[in-house]
Amino acid sequence: MKENHYDNPIFFEKYAHMTRSQKGLAGAGEWLTLKRLLPDFTGKRVLDLGCGYGWHCAWAAQHGAKSVLGVDLSERMLSVAREKNAAPGIEYRQSAMEELELPDGCVDVALSSLALHYVRDYEALMARVARWLAPGGVLVFSVEHPVFTAQGPQDWVYREDGSIAHFPVDDYYIEGPRDAVFLGEHVRKYHRTLTTYLGALTRAGLLLRAVVEPQPPEEMLDEPGMRDELRRPMMLIVRAEKAW
Repeated sequence: MKENHYDNPIFFEKYAHMTRSQKGLAGAGEWLTLKRLLPDFTGKRVLDLGCGYGWHCAWAAQHGAKSVLGVDLSERMLSVAREKNAAPGIEYRQSAMEELELPDGCVDVALSSLALHYVRDYEALMARVARWLAPGGVLVFSVEHPVFTAQGPQDWVYREDGSIAHFPVDDYYIEGPRDAVFLGEHVRKYHRTLTTYLGALTRAGLLLRAVVEPQPPEEMLDEPGMRDELRRPMMLIVRAEKAW
């Protein structure tokens, strides 16, 4: 059984109070960067892996997608998605990404936002996504940056006065599970190097088109803690395509 932290009532309640949960895409610091990498959705069949509240599903539908399938392991997440981001052409399905079964060539655009670092066998999943993509199909995903996931707890090192000294990076080349602390709760995530993230795509037959380390936008820098996000990368965004 896959780990499902988001159906833990305490964890889910904390997640619901995050800025990105309250404001949607406008509250996500990486959204402006991610949006620039998205393709034209007009007439496209879209798959969102780890769709959460369904914000990206709604965006795709609003921008002309023919159909949208949002997949998430959490029934609580999907319940919110069906409430907040229901629209004609959007289907929400409860499933682990790794257990999803789809016909080859049935997807034109595959998306995933901050979900793939929960997947143990990322390379196998990317091979399946490559099969699901139709010729010319596009994959765009964001994950926590390998610098951010390497050490494990994902917290700063603090001075005696409580100010931030630096962010620790350790065991970078030792890939595998990490006991991370997210919203005060222990969560299992999987660390992998940048080489692994990108290499799995090329081995699956996809062509790399963009690799971006998003910075928080200027208009969000005055929000609590946001200016510190300029001190190390927290996220990685990748766009890849399937050859015609």
